[in-house]
Order: sequence, then structure tokens, then C-alpha cells
Amino acid sequence: MVGFAPKQTDILAKEDKVAGPWKEAWRSFKKNKVAVVGAGIVLFFTILALIGPWIAPQGLNEQDLPNRLLKPSSEFWLGTDHLGRDILSRIIHGARISLSVGFFSVIGSVVVGSILGIIAGYYGKWIDTIISRIFDIMLAFPSILLAIAVVSVLGPSLQNALIAIAVINIPNFGRLIRSKVLSIKEEEYITSAKAIGMRDVRILFSHILPNSMAPVIVQGTLAIASAIIEAAALGFLGLGAQAPSAEWGKMLADARVNFINAPWTMIFPGIAIMLTVLGFNLMGDGMLDALDPRMKN
Repeated sequence: MVGFAPKQTDILAKEDKVAGPWKEAWRSFKKNKVAVVGAGIVLFFTILALIGPWIAPQGLNEQDLPNRLLKPSSEFWLGTDHLGRDILSRIIHGARISLSVGFFSVIGSVVVGSILGIIAGYYGKWIDTIISRIFDIMLAFPSILLAIAVVSVLGPSLQNALIAIAVINIPNFGRLIRSKVLSIKEEEYITSAKAIGMRDVRILFSHILPNSMAPVIVQGTLAIASAIIEAAALGFLGLGAQAPSAEWGKMLADARVNFINAPWTMIFPGIAIMLTVLGFNLMGDGMLDALDPRMKN
């Protein structure tokens, strides 16, 4: 019998069917219009943070007292604050501060939480008990109160607020990684790796950690939104960014005295916080649908 060579279209169709999990997740994410909108919002503020100093109409702390508390106009699109500073320019500069706090605090939480979670889940016994109880104690406190306590010890500043936000999110990532490790370490390929004498460090970082990253990515995206809110809350309370910083929470704190006669000084920084958090939440929900097989139809 004479065989027939497969058609090129059939080969492409088969390759399309066996696409990797990350490519499949990306395709699923693109189909979620709400998630794409969230990613667009995040991308907009990220670009704003990167090129902000070059597109801001005025300097970060350029004061113009004769033009203080002006309403939005063609000259000052979002109005001016109590020192005559352009609110639009300060929001643009503040995007870099707020996003930096969100990104770097979450990165710190992921690194420390992942290491502790992997150790607790892989080795178990008394090590797991100690680490898990530490997580339980930290989670027993409301996150904002724990952040306030950390900043009170370290002193009010933007850097210490970043550290505090990173600390309070460590248990969330630690417990997430621990639960994944507990299930992954029972897989056959982990047993085979142990049987051939592979060291624990190599097993952890070559097999267990890469297979645990999907939920961490989703949680990290959502945690950035929470970190931005927490940084704004600390700034509003005077425990985060200090004057003359353009951090959005600090801008809200400076504007509360003039809220009645100049509401735009609080409204526009609040909208910036709301849109950024909304973008990360929408994108995080879309990533959860794309990366979690249980969410697929």
C-alpha cells in the first residue's frame, strides 16, 4: 500500500493542538475582553510611569502660589493644589512611585514567601509547623494594622512603607507555595528524581518551583493592586511617603483640608488609584481564568 504524506495544513493543525500550556493560557487570556481591558489600563499607567518626567506639563514640585487651588482649565487640565502645583504633573510623577512600591514590595514578598513555603512544604515535620505557625500569627492581624506597626518601628518613609507592605504579604505567598509543594512532591517524577540521587536543592528549584509558579503569578498580580492601596493608605496616614513626594496617597492627605472648596485636588488622585487597582484586578482575574484549568469550560 502506498502511503500519503500528510498535508502541510494537517501538520500545522496538529502543532496548534499541542501548543504548550503558557501559549494556551495566553490564547485564553486574549479571549477575555475584560482582562484585556485591565491589561490595557496597567500598560497605560506603566508607560506613564516610565516616560512621566518627559511628558509632564510642569515640574514635580514647581510651585505657583498666585495660581493655587485653580479649577481644571485649558492651562491646568486637572487644576492646581494648595501650593499652586499642577495636579496632572504630580499624578504623572506619582505613577512611578505608586507602581514601584507595588512591584517591588510584591517581588520581595514572592521571594521570601516562596522560599519559606517551599521549605515548609517539602521538608514538613517540625520545620513546617514552625513556619506555618509564624504565618498564622501574621495573618491573625489585619494587614493595614500590621503594616502600621512595622512602619512605626522602622520610622515613617516610603522605603519603610515598601518593606512593611512586603512583610505583610509574605504569609499569603508562603501558604500558597506550601500547598502546591505538598501536592507536587508526591508526583512520580519527583520520586524518580529522588531515586536517581538528585539533590534536594536541584529538585526544589528545577522541578517543584517552576511547577508552582502559575498561582503565584496570579496572586502576585492581585497583590500589586492591594500593595498600591496599602501604600496609599500609609501615605494618607503620614506613615508612608513624606512631603513633597507626589505619591498618590500623600496627595490625598495634602488635599483633604481643601476638599470642600477644591474637591478636584482629591478626586483626580483618587481616580488614578481606582483605575490602577481596577486594571490589576481585572488582569489578575483574567490570568486566573487562563492559568487555572478548573476555571475552564
